[in-house]
Amino acid sequence: IKNDDFQRLWVWNCRESERAVAQSSAGSARNGAAGFQRVKRGWVWNQFFVLEEYMGSDPQYVGKLHTDLDKGDSLVKYTLSGDGAGSIFTIDQTTGDIHALRSLDREEKPYYTLRAQAVDIDTNTPLEPESEFVIKVQDINDNEPKFLEGPYVASVPEMSPVGTYVTQVTATDADDPTYGNSARVVYSILHGQPYFSVDPKTGVIKTALPNMDREVKEEYQVLIQAKDMGGQLGGLAGTTIVNITLSDVNDNPPRFSKSFFHLRVPESSAVGSAIGRIKAHDLDIGRNAEVEYTIVPGDGGTVFDITTNDYNQEGIVILKRPLDYESKKAYTFKVEASNAHIDPRFQSFGAFKDTATVKINVLDVDEPPVFNKPSYVMDVYEDTPAGTIIGAVTAQDLDASSSPVRYSIDWRSDLDSYFDIDPVEGTISTNDLLDRETIAQHNISVVATKLNSPVLTSRVAVTVHVLDINEFPPELASPYETLVCENARLGQVIQTFGAKDKDVPSAGQQFSFRTPKEDMKNKNFTIRDFGNNTAGIVTKRVGFRRRLQEIYFLPVVIEDNGYPPKSSTGTLTIRVCGCQSDGSVLSCSAEAIFLPVGLSTGALIAILLCIVILLGIVVLYVSLRRQKKKETLMSSKEDIRDNVIHYDDEGGGEEDTHAFDMGTLRNPKVVKENLYRRDVKPEMKRSPKPPVSQDSADIRDFIHQRLVEHDLDNSAPPYDSLATYAYEGEGSVAESLSSIESITVDLEEDYDYLRDWGPRFKTLAGIFGEQSETQSDSTNTENAH
Repeated sequence: IKNDDFQRLWVWNCRESERAVAQSSAGSARNGAAGFQRVKRGWVWNQFFVLEEYMGSDPQYVGKLHTDLDKGDSLVKYTLSGDGAGSIFTIDQTTGDIHALRSLDREEKPYYTLRAQAVDIDTNTPLEPESEFVIKVQDINDNEPKFLEGPYVASVPEMSPVGTYVTQVTATDADDPTYGNSARVVYSILHGQPYFSVDPKTGVIKTALPNMDREVKEEYQVLIQAKDMGGQLGGLAGTTIVNITLSDVNDNPPRFSKSFFHLRVPESSAVGSAIGRIKAHDLDIGRNAEVEYTIVPGDGGTVFDITTNDYNQEGIVILKRPLDYESKKAYTFKVEASNAHIDPRFQSFGAFKDTATVKINVLDVDEPPVFNKPSYVMDVYEDTPAGTIIGAVTAQDLDASSSPVRYSIDWRSDLDSYFDIDPVEGTISTNDLLDRETIAQHNISVVATKLNSPVLTSRVAVTVHVLDINEFPPELASPYETLVCENARLGQVIQTFGAKDKDVPSAGQQFSFRTPKEDMKNKNFTIRDFGNNTAGIVTKRVGFRRRLQEIYFLPVVIEDNGYPPKSSTGTLTIRVCGCQSDGSVLSCSAEAIFLPVGLSTGALIAILLCIVILLGIVVLYVSLRRQKKKETLMSSKEDIRDNVIHYDDEGGGEEDTHAFDMGTLRNPKVVKENLYRRDVKPEMKRSPKPPVSQDSADIRDFIHQRLVEHDLDNSAPPYDSLATYAYEGEGSVAESLSSIESITVDLEEDYDYLRDWGPRFKTLAGIFGEQSETQSDSTNTENAH
């Protein structure tokens, strides 16, 4: 391609027009106003092109600007502004030639927008309006295709048919896709044939070879090329790697490495233990290699089992039943290995399973004795004499040596030594009397030991049931309280009752009920046995009356089915009650409530509790009444320990018949009827009575009696009180303090001697001292008058 082809010069067509200056002058003359008039443009702008990656030594010529106003007289100057003006692009001001100063890259910037203007060279006056044009960078094939997402990783199932999709690759070319073939990419495989192919336009990779086997080759590395220029010679190319893995499918059956496996196992191996391992190999992986092992029905199917180890897919042979060398020394059986997940597409390849033979030899081991039963159960009646044989155990040595066996009882299972065992014969006998009510079942452990090898022992459990001897007779289940209505019907069942027995077990016991022979002629009631360990009381007549007979006693004979059978006679108490027509009880005899047979323990306790509560209420009431009697009305604020009671009113002496009833003193019989408190002022006035003689014998006896009563009265106040009587005794050191003899007392008497009698009389001395002073003052006043 010649360089001149890229340096295109665009010639601008000039349009006929008058010069802008002339038009402007003419327009001004016609309009009579200054200024320019709009004119048609004198040039036409088109695009310029510049070649990218220009490597020449001189600036690259881009194009030429020209206006028809330029007459070649150098009066027009061309200016350039915009993208890259002055730095990338330059213009000759006189000729209008545009040059690129440096190499340009289209991938960096595809075009540049500039503005051009023609001005007067002298005045810089624009001759034409400024116009905009574009310089495009012309693309060349300078970028190779690139795989931005490479390298690629893909997978495809093995044994896939030809044309199976694997993956798609994509290459990107930075050149201009709209110009030439610089960005037209074509794909091809450089390495990876004949296994895979690629679509040259889309880059889709597919399988090209059928039945590729993962077990033969699992991974493939494919080299893909992308070339521009449509793949033509001279185009640029890029490559990427695609790692393709064949995923597994179940196309291989499991196979045993050998057809015969030989195992050895001791006869003492525990049930459930693993005794050997076999393995079938599967070339597949993952779930396609999972193997299931089964024992073909035959010799060892009932003795052995086989399971799969999920970690390494081995078959583990497990013992299902105990082995006995003396019974059978070898087992031979077949094991089948098959895939758990079969792909139906490959069933035509054959059966996906394999079979191997397993032979197991049992090794002889010196074993302990073996009992002929896993456990023993023996029965013995209670109270059986000591030394009685109740049973025997048998054990033998199954080994070839056939050593003798010795027996013993584990002392920890028979701490009280109830049993003994013959060490040679194995017979078990009682060592003591057995009581079922104490221990109903004994669990002992018998030990068998080989005589020539004491360390080899075996044990067996022996259960001894102590059978019950019928020791206790049956009795009524409870103290029944039976009521019969006066209007009871003939043949009516008025009570259902049962029985109990102290003998155990209670399960299986049968009781029968009947009327005693001596009471067969009872015309009132009879016993009916229901046959289910219960019976009923049945009336034999009508018309029961409480006023004639309130309570009936009915004997009943109860018999059990033990050996020997036991029986007892119980008594049922029947009370006659008044009932309504529907049979509901209205009232029964009051006396029957207190009968021991008719009252339960709870009822008696309730009655006693009520009685105690009533007694407590009575005692509390009495104590409150006594406490009220002890209270006395005292207006004095003095401490009661002074033993002086102050009254608001003082008696008037012997002539005062209002304070004391002298008639009462004469007649002691009416004292209790007319008894008044001496510490309270009477509310009723008594009529005056004539004075009585102080020498009367009945008065002295009455006063003496009242003194004794006051001394013995527990309800008297807890302090001394002053009691006044018509008759007083003689010989008092303090003499009489009563108002009865106050007439004879000298008003001028000095009471200071009371102060010498001690603290108890200080208050009394103060009272009388004040009275003396008051009387003296009054006397002096009268004398003054």
